[in-house]
Amino acid sequence: MFIVKHRRIFYTFSIILVLTALSALVFWGLTFGIDFKGGTSVEFSYSVSRPSIDVVQSEIDNLNFTPSIKGAYTLLPTGTNEYTLDLRTLTDEERSELTAALSANVANPVEIKQFNSVGPTLGQEAATKSMIAIILVILCIVLFLTFAFRKVSKPVASWKYGVISIVALCHDIIIPTGAFAILNHFYHGYQVDTLFVTAILVILGFSIHDTIVVFDRVRENLRNNNGIKNPKTFEEIVGASISQTFVRSINTSVSTLLAILVVYLVGPVATRNFSLTLLVGIFFGTYSSIFIGSNLLVTVEKWQQNALAKKLAAGKAKK
Repeated sequence: MFIVKHRRIFYTFSIILVLTALSALVFWGLTFGIDFKGGTSVEFSYSVSRPSIDVVQSEIDNLNFTPSIKGAYTLLPTGTNEYTLDLRTLTDEERSELTAALSANVANPVEIKQFNSVGPTLGQEAATKSMIAIILVILCIVLFLTFAFRKVSKPVASWKYGVISIVALCHDIIIPTGAFAILNHFYHGYQVDTLFVTAILVILGFSIHDTIVVFDRVRENLRNNNGIKNPKTFEEIVGASISQTFVRSINTSVSTLLAILVVYLVGPVATRNFSLTLLVGIFFGTYSSIFIGSNLLVTVEKWQQNALAKKLAAGKAKK
C-alpha cells in the first residue's frame, strides 16, 4: 500500500523525467544515423597503432570537399586500431581523396575495411517502416489488453487498462529517447539508427510484460473480492496486487539488466548504444509498471468516483 498511498511522489518524479527528456528533444534533437538519413559509412583500421581522434579529425577537416564536411560527420573509435566514420554521401572522387587523407602517414598505413552507402530513399523508407512498426506494436497491445480484461469492467473499464498501459509505454519510450538527445549533445556518437528502433521495440515488449503481470493480478484479486463479507476497496486491491508481484518483477528485471550490462561493458562497440538503450528503457519500464501504470488504475477509479458524486449532487440540487 505504500506505493499506492504515495503515488503522487512517483507521478512527480516521472513528470520531471519526461519533461526533461522532451525538453532535450525539442532544444537539441536527435542525430539520425545513415540508416535513416542516408550517407556513407567507412570502417578503417591502422596497421601499427591508432592515432588520436583529434589527428584523424584534422585530416578529414582539411579535405577540400564541396560542400565542406567539417563538423558534419561522426567519427568513433572501434576495436583496437579501428575507426568508424559516418558522413554524407560521397562521390567516387571524394572517396579516393578521403582514402588518401587517411593514408597520409606512410609509417602507419590504413586499411579500408568497408565503404558502405545508403541512399536517402532507402533511409526514408527505413524511417517510415520503423515508425509503422512502433505504431502497430502499440495498437496491438491496446487491442490485446482490451480483449484480455473484457470480463473485468468494474470499477475500471477494460479498455482503460489498455490506455493506461500506453501512457506507461510512452513514458518508457520518451525517457531513453531523451537520454540519447542529452548524451549526443554533450558527448556525441549517440545516433538513432535501426538498432535503436529495435531496442525500443524490445523495451515495449518487456515493459508491457511487467505491466500485464501486475494488471493480471489485479484482475484475479477483483474476482476473489466478489461476494466476500468485507470486500476490499479498489485501492487496497491494487496495493495488494503490487505487493504480490513486486519481488517477481524486480528479480526478472535485475537479472535481465545484469546480462545487458555485461554486453554493454565488454561487448563490441557496434552494440554499445543498443545495450545502453535497453538498460535505460528496461529499468524505467519496470519502474513504470510498478509505480505508474498500476497507480494510474487507482487514479482513474478515483476520478470516476468524483465524477459520479458530482453528478449525483447536481441531480439532487435540481430536485
